[in-house]
Amino acid sequence: MKKINKKNEIAVLVKAIDNVPVVSTLDLCEGLGVTRHRALMDMIKKYENLFQNIRTFSFLKGESIGGRQSEYCYLDEEQATFLVTLMKNSEPVVKFKYRLSREFHRMKKEITRIQAVARNNSLNIEWVEARESGKPVRRQETDVLKQLVAYAGSTNAHRYYGIYSRMANEILFNIQQKAGNLRDVCNAGQLGTLKVVDHIIERSLLEGMTAGIHYRQIYRDTKAKVMQFAELFGKSTIPGNTLQLE
Repeated sequence: MKKINKKNEIAVLVKAIDNVPVVSTLDLCEGLGVTRHRALMDMIKKYENLFQNIRTFSFLKGESIGGRQSEYCYLDEEQATFLVTLMKNSEPVVKFKYRLSREFHRMKKEITRIQAVARNNSLNIEWVEARESGKPVRRQETDVLKQLVAYAGSTNAHRYYGIYSRMANEILFNIQQKAGNLRDVCNAGQLGTLKVVDHIIERSLLEGMTAGIHYRQIYRDTKAKVMQFAELFGKSTIPGNTLQLE
């Protein structure tokens, strides 16, 4: 589990998943001073029907704690508020509740701001042309990733798409957190960079599979090529990135 500071504040920012601000029960556990995350999950499961009535969610498997995987979930603002009302108040807990409320408010404002960036982009002719010109290249890369999935003997295509997209995005851009589709909030120049990188990834995957290289080594080789390209241009900040907030 992530460490928190002495003031018992949130270890990480409230996240945005599908444009919904949510907080992990792992972070809630730390902030509320609950010594056993399992106890918090037991409470959620005890009133699961009420939590699910607010918003449906799934229980996820996370990092190992005490030699076994920890089950956790993401709660939206209403669910998190309901959960903390079940907790006994102490001075640190009250401070945490205040901070949690502020964090949800901040993220809702951030989602609105990011959506405004996307709307403004859609009205910019240069941006629209850059976005459209990159789509065929992205589709070609996706087709090759499908080949890689079969090559690796896997059935989890979505996982591979996510791995390669995250790899490229983290190398090319300063990203703390995003809401929505990252490409919708890139500027035209960044879309051009992504178009080139999509080409690099596509060719690297094809070359690796043709040479019979193990799929894990193909990933490492592809990452090295993307990093080499990025070194020439440096990282840029996404206009819809929360790093620009305040």
